[in-house]
Amino acid sequence: DRLATASADRSVRIWDVRQGSKCAAVIATSGENINVTWSPDGNTIAVGNRDDVVSFIDARKHKVIKTTKFPFEVNEIEWDKSGKIFYLTTGLGTVEVLSFPKMHTLHTLQAHTAGCYCITFDPIGKHFAVGSADALVSLWDLSESCCVRTFPRLTWPVRTVSFSHDGAYLASASEDMCIDIAEVSTGACAHRIPTRAAMNSVAWSPAAYVLAYAGDDKADEGDRYAPREGVIRIWGVPRKEV
Repeated sequence: DRLATASADRSVRIWDVRQGSKCAAVIATSGENINVTWSPDGNTIAVGNRDDVVSFIDARKHKVIKTTKFPFEVNEIEWDKSGKIFYLTTGLGTVEVLSFPKMHTLHTLQAHTAGCYCITFDPIGKHFAVGSADALVSLWDLSESCCVRTFPRLTWPVRTVSFSHDGAYLASASEDMCIDIAEVSTGACAHRIPTRAAMNSVAWSPAAYVLAYAGDDKADEGDRYAPREGVIRIWGVPRKEV
C-alpha cells in the first residue's frame, strides 16, 4: 500500500497508494537519485545517487539511517529475498554482494566484460539476472553464485530485466525496438514484444503473465524535439495460451 519514488531533486517521496496522489513523506537525500528499492520486509528503502552513495531510509520513521559511499560507479541496487544480503551492480562489470545492515563485502562477482546496469531476483529464490552494457543478460544460480547461462539476443546495452511471477520467464529490454522474453529453463526466446522506442523499465505482474513497460516514446516519432509521452503499456498472455 506504499510507493517510493526517487528524484534528481535530492529527495525520496513515500506515497500512500490508497489515497491516490497523497504524499505521505518527503525525505531529503545527499545527491541526485537514480535508483530506489524496498527491503523485503518493507521497513527500509535503499536509494542510490549519481555520486555513488547508497542511503538507507527507515520507512516507518521517514529518516536516513545509514549512508555508504563506494569508490566505483554504482548502478542498480537490490536485496535478496531474505533481506540479509544486499547486491549492487557496478560500472566495473561486477556485482558486489554485501551483508546487510553492516555492508561488509561477501563476494565480488565478475559478471560481465562491461558495466552492469540492472539486476533482478526471481520470486522463488532460485536465480537472479544481470543486464549489462555488453548487451548480454546473465542468469545466475543464487545458492552457488555462479552463472548458469546468458541471453545474447539484444544488441544494445541492457537497461532493464524482470522475472515473471513463477520465475519461468525473463523479460529484458534495451535500445533495441523490442522486449525479449526468454524461457529461464532453456534460454530460448518465448516471445518478442515490438516497441516504438528504447525501453527504460519492464515489470511483470506478481500474479499473472502480464508485463508493464515504459520507454522513451514520443508523441511524434518523426520530430526529434517532440515531447516524450510518458506512457506505460501493458502486454498480457490470454489465459487459454498459458
